[in-house]
Amino acid sequence: MAQKINLLQSKKQLFLLGFLLVTSLFVGCRESVVDSNVEITDRRWSYRRHILTSFEIKDNTKAYNIYFKLRHTADYKYANIFILAHFRDGKNMLTKRYQYKLAKNDGEWLGSGSGNLFTYNLPMLTGYHFPKNGKFAIEIEQNMRDNPLLEVSDAGVLVEFAQ
Repeated sequence: MAQKINLLQSKKQLFLLGFLLVTSLFVGCRESVVDSNVEITDRRWSYRRHILTSFEIKDNTKAYNIYFKLRHTADYKYANIFILAHFRDGKNMLTKRYQYKLAKNDGEWLGSGSGNLFTYNLPMLTGYHFPKNGKFAIEIEQNMRDNPLLEVSDAGVLVEFAQ
């Protein structure tokens, strides 16, 4: 009888542990409006190659976070990157220039690494409220001195609900 009670308690504990694990996975996830990623051909990002991401905002009362996504190889020769972001809401366009630090002063990359690639989600706007519901687009272009900018593997935009 005692063995059955212990077995029953073990099953309950195992079930509870599994439930907590699954719940924690869903709580940590954020719902995204758009998550784009565009491969840069031959890892040569030219001025003319703009990364265009279109999306629709259905609830402008909520706050959103907007990130520039970047992936480069270990052979990327700069510790930073400059980009121009063109925010469009159909008829209006706003352009902002961003500079992002990609490496520490000693040359260690700040992005998360996987082999020879380093990945970044770099904030453009946090807690942003879109002025209206509707269709929007963000167009990203590299704004460095080099053309083409070498060793950039891909780039994109992430728009997600802010927490």
